[in-house]
Amino acid sequence: MNNKIVTRFAPSPTGYLHIGGARTALFIYLFTRQNNGKYILRIEDTDKERSKLEYEEDILAGLKWLELEHDEFVRQSDNIEYHQSCLKKLIDNNLAYVSKEEVQKEGDREEVIRFRNPNKKITFIDLIHGEIVFDTTDLGDFVIAKDMATPIFHLANVADDMASGVTHIIRGEEHISNTPRQILLFEALGAKTMPIYAHIPLILDRDRAKLSKRKHGASVWVSEYKKNGYLPEALNNYLALLGWSPQAANNNEQGTDDEILFREELLKRFDIKKVQKKGAIFDIEKLNWLNREYLKNQTTEAVAKEINERCPARVKELPLYSTDKLIQLTQILIERINNYGELTDILGRGDFDFFFTTPHPSQELLREGTYLSQTIDIIKNLPVENFSDPEKIKKALWDFASEKGRALVLWPMRVALTGQEKSPDPFTVASILGKEETIKRLAHAEQILS
Repeated sequence: MNNKIVTRFAPSPTGYLHIGGARTALFIYLFTRQNNGKYILRIEDTDKERSKLEYEEDILAGLKWLELEHDEFVRQSDNIEYHQSCLKKLIDNNLAYVSKEEVQKEGDREEVIRFRNPNKKITFIDLIHGEIVFDTTDLGDFVIAKDMATPIFHLANVADDMASGVTHIIRGEEHISNTPRQILLFEALGAKTMPIYAHIPLILDRDRAKLSKRKHGASVWVSEYKKNGYLPEALNNYLALLGWSPQAANNNEQGTDDEILFREELLKRFDIKKVQKKGAIFDIEKLNWLNREYLKNQTTEAVAKEINERCPARVKELPLYSTDKLIQLTQILIERINNYGELTDILGRGDFDFFFTTPHPSQELLREGTYLSQTIDIIKNLPVENFSDPEKIKKALWDFASEKGRALVLWPMRVALTGQEKSPDPFTVASILGKEETIKRLAHAEQILS
């Protein structure tokens, strides 16, 4: 098109930002930025009974977190006078009329305003689904306003699109059935050009059911992923792959490097015309894999900040706790989590308490500690500065352990340092504990066995 591309994301503040809404916003954002267009965020808040400020704030916060910046912000309710003028125009031109309708209360009737359906076939080209034909006769004369002061969804939606000069409407496929009504209204209101439509597939669970709050709870909300410590760039990457892939067909269950697409890469490679027609399956394991890949690219400072903020108060009260020691656990912890939210669970379970309090392993767990004394001697001869590198500790002990039997040397050492059957390797643990504490724990274990 020669004219500037204008798009809009038009969520209704009747619920929190849905994962499907975020995916729609992302597709709109990518398409608009690729074409140097204008991206409008329009809050469709004309449903006064269901619209809430807290939902609007959640939508805005979620989009900001995902860094899907808009160029213009409007609330549909601010345009009510324009909606009313469009309604009046339709009535004046005999394209809409007042109809008295029966309501549930016996004998009561109320007035609504209906569009006078011309009963014709509508054909439009969808960028994803191709040519779509509707016979609007089946729609009847549909309601466009509760009264002269209260136009409802279809009319308000079309009026706003016309006023903003929207050229492309990208939205979920559940809106395909709304399109013929809206095209009729565009024509009736004298639109010079029709917007181009692209209806993206639904997001489904593994049972191919639509993701919904009723069935899936808070897992459908973007705010839940933010709270649980997923990275926004990882979530954007994953959402982009729901219904689209960087290859023509990508049915891999396992992740591939080609699927790790940072913002710049998405902007280069995304193609709205290559979005698939069938529903996209939401797979939390795939999201977790992607998020782990993005976690690897986080700076030490960023990870340390999250660890410190999510560390339970109980851990911070342990006798050997220090912020510096907690930060030293960065690499150990990052290898064990799918998202930052799991830090609280891991630290809260006490899996790593041994770093902050002296363990008291049992004789049974220590098994035979025949070589603890020699291990202590080797550790004593290591310079303090070598404890900053686990590999240097390993190098000092490895030949001895290989000669006497690694299990006989390294198992008692690890249990002495951690008090656990399962833990990080003893060299890493010793490097974090430091020389003095390492020797102290080995000597303590030797006493237990004696």
